[in-house]
Amino acid sequence: MRDVLFDLAERVANGETVGVGTVVATFSSAPRPPGAAMLVTQDGEAVGSVSGGCVEGAVYDLAQSTGEPVLQRYGVSDDDAFAVGLTCGGIIDIYVEKISAETFPQLGEVVETVRAEQPVAIATVIEHPDGIGRRMVIWPDRRAGSLGSARADDAVTDDARGMLASGRSGVLRYGPDGQRRGEGMSVFVNSFEPPARMLVFGAIDFAASMARLGSFLGYRVTVCDARPVFATRSRFPEADEVVVEWPHRYLEREASKLDERTVIAVLTHDPKFDVPLLEVALRLKVGYVGAMGSRRTHEDRLQRLREAGLTESELATLASPIGLDLGARTPEETAVSIAAEIISLRWNGSGRRLVDLGEPIHH
Repeated sequence: MRDVLFDLAERVANGETVGVGTVVATFSSAPRPPGAAMLVTQDGEAVGSVSGGCVEGAVYDLAQSTGEPVLQRYGVSDDDAFAVGLTCGGIIDIYVEKISAETFPQLGEVVETVRAEQPVAIATVIEHPDGIGRRMVIWPDRRAGSLGSARADDAVTDDARGMLASGRSGVLRYGPDGQRRGEGMSVFVNSFEPPARMLVFGAIDFAASMARLGSFLGYRVTVCDARPVFATRSRFPEADEVVVEWPHRYLEREASKLDERTVIAVLTHDPKFDVPLLEVALRLKVGYVGAMGSRRTHEDRLQRLREAGLTESELATLASPIGLDLGARTPEETAVSIAAEIISLRWNGSGRRLVDLGEPIHH
């Protein structure tokens, strides 16, 4: 919902009641992940997407017609599968509701939290024998709203905070009163964690393209270089911040703020920069560390890092030469190559052409 959250909040603040369809679960090759959302405004505008075009029409009609919240499943085996356009072979569960200032009084506070890049989760009852739609907003240190009982609130709060810490959205299942070994109540937890960080070291033309693509992919992008003549805002307008500092010193200072979603791209091409930097980076628990350079540069870099005391297991986490083999030539194409490797490692993709694979498209 992050991509439509601010639009939703603005309309609700202006007194509008908005239909919202949210993907809460997916199976097989469904195209959008849990948390993807589409708004249907009072004047009939559709904002966002729940399926990349497959079932938008059906969700649009449901959001306009329904008064009460409803959980709807769309699958290729449904009688209306062709009518709604679900031809991908997957199954998606979509929760449709009306949101207004009355039904979601905490929405403004949620938006403030997200704008401040602080974590928050929205827990919504999507299945229950006594009705659905109850909602609770959960922060790391407090909560607001209720799911119907103290027992349910406590159980969901604990579990949702665990999901929030790892940035996951999904469905939790309990007994009707929040019993952990029961069934009858399903709660969708929509996590809004701060954006993952991408740290790009080396203020070169490849870094400008990488910053542009990283921003497009939703990362909070930092470009860092020790040379003030190159590390300027005018050269990297798409970066969230441009830092003039020795790369390894900056990374040491930022280390406590990084997590397993963090991406580090070392594009410096200079041993005096990249060796001290990689000494720090390869000892951090981050999602990706890649370094640019030829195979000869890579072998020289590995030897220098061994001499600096790095172990073979630490060196094995380095993606170098950086990127996938796309035949890239330009900085823009090289950035796509690097981004493709990052995405492939994140979702355990093979990096091969889909036309050559016989397995499901979505892992």
